[in-house]
Amino acid sequence: MTLENYKAIADSIALLLYPHAEVIVHELRSQTVVHIANNFSQRELGDDSAIDHELADLLNGVNLGPYEKLNWNGQKIRSISTVLRNQAGEAEHLMCINLNVSVLEQARAALDAFFQMSRLVPQPDSLFRNDWQERINTFLHAWLRERNLSLQTLQAKDKRSLVQALHAEGAFEGRSAADYIAKVLNMGRATVYKYLKELRA
Repeated sequence: MTLENYKAIADSIALLLYPHAEVIVHELRSQTVVHIANNFSQRELGDDSAIDHELADLLNGVNLGPYEKLNWNGQKIRSISTVLRNQAGEAEHLMCINLNVSVLEQARAALDAFFQMSRLVPQPDSLFRNDWQERINTFLHAWLRERNLSLQTLQAKDKRSLVQALHAEGAFEGRSAADYIAKVLNMGRATVYKYLKELRA
């Protein structure tokens, strides 16, 4: 492959992972930077590649990484480097992909903080004592988990069995419960009432 092809590949990777990835192509003969896609490391074309101590491993076909390093602004970068060879199998270029993981770590920290169980308090029994919808939801999803089923893949026979189980649980005692269950199970109300009529008979 030619350098232009390597540049196109680098640009594609950087575009796909934009703005979090930078891709640098080094020329091994001169050990200089010859292409930078989505530059966030402040390197410049013609800069020294500074890979002398790594070159032996790279030429033996060993990928370097992924490993972590710090960018100039203190952000954490995860990097991997690989040798690019010509048709004769000779090492000509080195491609380094630098992924900024600081944004991902910040997102993870935000999610961890959001889902901290210590910040939750027990649900007030008096407030939700008559919440028949929640009781239906709890029973319904427990029933599905026990059978490794999901609402999206339920067959007609499964829906019939679930309606029967809900009836046995007393789920239809709530006002409009039949309508609610019909919506949740994506069934016609007439079908639900039909199943209930059969059960009560």
